[in-house]
Amino acid sequence: MSMRPKTLKLLAGLAAGALALGFAGCSGGGGQASAPSTGGGGTAASAPSGTVVWSTWGTPEELTRYKDFNTQFMKKYPQIKVTLNPVASYSDYHSKLLAQLTSNTAPDVFYIGDDKLGQFVGANVLMPLNERMAAPGSKISKDMFFDGLFGAAQVSGETYAAPNDVNPDMFWYDKKALAAAGITEDPATLAASDQWTTAKFLEMNDKLKAAGLTGSMFWNYWATHYSWISAQGGKAYDGDSFVGNTDPKTVDAVTTLGKYFQDKAFVVADTLPEGAGADSIFVRHKAGFFVQGRYTIGTLKSAGVQADYDVVRWPTADGKAAPTGVAASYLAINKNTKNPDAAFLFWSEFLNADGQKFRLQGGGNAVPSVKGADDIVLEGNYPAHAQAILDARNIGFVNYPAEAKVPSLSSDISDLFLKLYQGKADAQGTLDAVAALAKEKIGK
Repeated sequence: MSMRPKTLKLLAGLAAGALALGFAGCSGGGGQASAPSTGGGGTAASAPSGTVVWSTWGTPEELTRYKDFNTQFMKKYPQIKVTLNPVASYSDYHSKLLAQLTSNTAPDVFYIGDDKLGQFVGANVLMPLNERMAAPGSKISKDMFFDGLFGAAQVSGETYAAPNDVNPDMFWYDKKALAAAGITEDPATLAASDQWTTAKFLEMNDKLKAAGLTGSMFWNYWATHYSWISAQGGKAYDGDSFVGNTDPKTVDAVTTLGKYFQDKAFVVADTLPEGAGADSIFVRHKAGFFVQGRYTIGTLKSAGVQADYDVVRWPTADGKAAPTGVAASYLAINKNTKNPDAAFLFWSEFLNADGQKFRLQGGGNAVPSVKGADDIVLEGNYPAHAQAILDARNIGFVNYPAEAKVPSLSSDISDLFLKLYQGKADAQGTLDAVAALAKEKIGK
């Protein structure tokens, strides 16, 4: 599964860093469980009471921050008991959750991966959230979230989940590796004047390869191929139809992408051997670029080399910024929860600006999905061009709803792209195969 390494990388960052901020400005929830119009506002004393059980995936280290969040939430709302029921394996998590929903034993609130979200929305097991978010006193509203991040969480205008935080894929680059290849131009400086073009980027990769270094490392998942297509002016989907195979710009873009992988200037990070993985290559100054999220900061800090690295957006044909992929996971509420008001209050506090600051500050691990918390991305002035991460989120996109609503479709499509990268298929054949698979799966 091509999704899983990327997902685990994203989540590993959530365990890093200090828990530095409490619930400044938090307030309580609504009235009776049968009254969604109360929304989750009011005072702590008037908040609903009861028990909220929630679930996510991750290792014990990754879950420490969530447990601390629970502790702070219960200090603020002592009449609500919160329990975290984690599942260690991402690959086991969603099947277990679906079984629990079927047997009416599921948690009240739970995470959903972006590659599984549409399946859960389509199963009609998630609480509709628009009315509660719009209610007087609600601690969160739909317009607090940045555009482009809901994806498959919204159907016909109704919202069934929200991104808990996000990670725009960015080109992290090693200034030492670039210098070793004789590259004197700085990518972020070029981007500032809209000169960060695809031609310039490929020229740098050619020089890195000629110097015996890896040019760029990518994870093989939806955001890699669709970001590259978008950045080159192509189009992957038109509504529920995959159209990339008939779009000349997309075919040209994927032809170039495949060529650079086949020539080994680009490397598929998922396929690197254990003990010689992408992180190791990058911190040892053996690669020029590594396409990842903000959690890369933790890797660089652990190796003590962060001063040698910076970040830049995806290169484009004309040098101007283009929408690119944003990795996300989502928080949803069980449609059949016995404590809907308490569950919505917890959901709101977890997702609002104060909750995201509490979970994300200090760790260098992810980017807020709501307005009012961006200062955590700029803290410490690292990387030097951290604002580029926020800019990418502001115009970026999550996985296409048409694809995300079909179980395993994204990973199956990534498998087709892997054949291209390995030289076992050409660009047109790959895109035709993707179109045929998408038509078959989405049509069902």
